[in-house]
Amino acid sequence: MNQTTGGIDVQEETSGKVKKFMFVNRKAPYGTVYALEGLEVVLISAAFDQDVSMVFIDDGVYELVKGQQTKAIDMKNFSPAYRALEGYDIEKLYVDEESLKARGLTTERLLLPVEVLNSAQLAELMDQQDVVISF
Repeated sequence: MNQTTGGIDVQEETSGKVKKFMFVNRKAPYGTVYALEGLEVVLISAAFDQDVSMVFIDDGVYELVKGQQTKAIDMKNFSPAYRALEGYDIEKLYVDEESLKARGLTTERLLLPVEVLNSAQLAELMDQQDVVISF
């Protein structure tokens, strides 16, 4: 039996089916609440033993850049919280190749190991998910 919660079908625990959740991060890490709230939702989903993956596209790639300095904008740097993903067994991290290149970034400048995919590969991966949520 499926239950709908907030527009998302969620299997009851008795069925034992794990859903594939993909979270797509498109926003820069500061200036809005999207990046931080997205990270919180990802960690909560993983705590419920769902199959969770994350994709960083557009300015969302900035969320993973090492050495973020936020003192000048008077905001707390939450980028170290991304290291908690490993503790929640969230290892499926993907970055859009075109987004990295357009921003002059390489994977060496990122906090975590990621798999770089082109647009076609990302579209295929998204098609395999049960739920895709964009922040």
